[in-house]
Amino acid sequence: MKKNLQWKVILVLAVVAGALFLAYPFNDAKIKRGLDLKGGIHLVLQVITDDSINIETDQEIARLEELLKKNTITFQKVTKEGLGRIAVQGVLADEEGKTRDMLEEYARDWDFGFSGDRANLTLKPLVAQFLRDQSVSQARETIDNRINTFGVAEPLIQRQGSDKIVVELPGVDDPERVKELIKVTAVLEWKLVKAGPAPDEATLLQATNGQVPDDAEVLKGDPKRGQSGFYLVDKVATVTGKDLRTIRQTTDEWSNPAVTFTLNPDGGARFEQVTGANIGKQIAIILDKRIQSAPVVEDRILRTQGGVIRGRFTPQEAEDLVVVLKAGALPAGIRYLEERTIGPALGADSIRQGLAAGLVAIAAVMIFMIVFYKLSGINAVVALLLNVLILFGALAYFKAALTLPGIAGIILAIGMAVDANVLIFERIKEEAALGKGVMSSITQGFSRAFTAIFDSNLTTIISAIFLFQFGTGPIRGYAVTLTISLVANLFTAVFVSHLLFDLTVRKTAKVLSI
Repeated sequence: MKKNLQWKVILVLAVVAGALFLAYPFNDAKIKRGLDLKGGIHLVLQVITDDSINIETDQEIARLEELLKKNTITFQKVTKEGLGRIAVQGVLADEEGKTRDMLEEYARDWDFGFSGDRANLTLKPLVAQFLRDQSVSQARETIDNRINTFGVAEPLIQRQGSDKIVVELPGVDDPERVKELIKVTAVLEWKLVKAGPAPDEATLLQATNGQVPDDAEVLKGDPKRGQSGFYLVDKVATVTGKDLRTIRQTTDEWSNPAVTFTLNPDGGARFEQVTGANIGKQIAIILDKRIQSAPVVEDRILRTQGGVIRGRFTPQEAEDLVVVLKAGALPAGIRYLEERTIGPALGADSIRQGLAAGLVAIAAVMIFMIVFYKLSGINAVVALLLNVLILFGALAYFKAALTLPGIAGIILAIGMAVDANVLIFERIKEEAALGKGVMSSITQGFSRAFTAIFDSNLTTIISAIFLFQFGTGPIRGYAVTLTISLVANLFTAVFVSHLLFDLTVRKTAKVLSI
């Protein structure tokens, strides 16, 4: 055997051994199944990006109030005038220049102008777009963290378009729990209670002539936690979920599910100061603007002590609360645009039908090639089997999921692989008909067919890349399997098939039946 054939044989054997090592055994541990084969849920979520603008506006109002007081600028109040719009009312005419200088230095993300005794601020368009884009990216990351903590195997969580997130969770048998886990915003706050509980808002605000004080807000208790009625609480939180250092599930002194927490040094210091100054008063524990509990402060809570969140939780609810708080709060609300649930039985049927279709396709192609091309057909069959083996090895290596459209991609690639062999064999026939020798006909046949094979595979791969880039789960699965099969086809149909011809011709030293 010549040296140029030796290294080719070694390369092919190495590829076969590597593919076998990666793909064997052929089970879920090696080849992951997609949503349509395993069952699960498919969700399309829309991030309410306006929320990020509202949050930025509220924070800017608080900053402006502090800066105006710090710079001793007279004003009546700072109000929100709409989405990304703020008005500073009651600015004195002789302090307009001073106010303008302050805004130029500290409010660079805002365009502003003066009208009478008002300073009107509008969030700059580029800043607003950045905040919207950032809110979607942060929401995707937060959802990813929650799902990973929840323990769903092989989830797909990806951004789609400007404000959408696609979530695919194979093997999930409790979709409602997962949906609630994803959707909850998880903004946790501790606020001092000024009044309440009261059966309705009118009763709650009797002492303030029906008006909500500027430094307070009205919140409802969560009936599921045994907190009915309305509460008047401080507008500014004492501590928030951002101040958490540790949080874990536990049980309280009555053996009911609860959640314990400790705070970071800054949050712990504030919590210690507030609880020490408000002994005998209620402090509300608030999750997403719903009061979970409102215990009475019985003693100063030291910064190293932490505390307990109670609220008639079930063990599952306590566990989910820990998950969402550990993963962090969503930067904006979300809404569900699409939901599909695929049962495991349907997935099993898809597997059986898909495998049956794949086996029938392979068997039919093999029979056709052997009957029509005889010994050369066996060459094509060997190359085809190696193509499939490389495909499964690559799927295992890249940890890609096999989907029902992916199986369709395999069947299509099988057809294209055979098409490549047909092109080569017909070219060899043409060269032999011109009276050329066996080796010359084989070499020329492969050489002249290569351009057509390469072009057809390349254009299909480019199409598959676009499908992968813009498609979702099953479509991406189709694109992945099709691309891998076509790349493998360039190796098997051209390189391996040529090598088999070389080995056979050199060994038999006679013309093959083509």
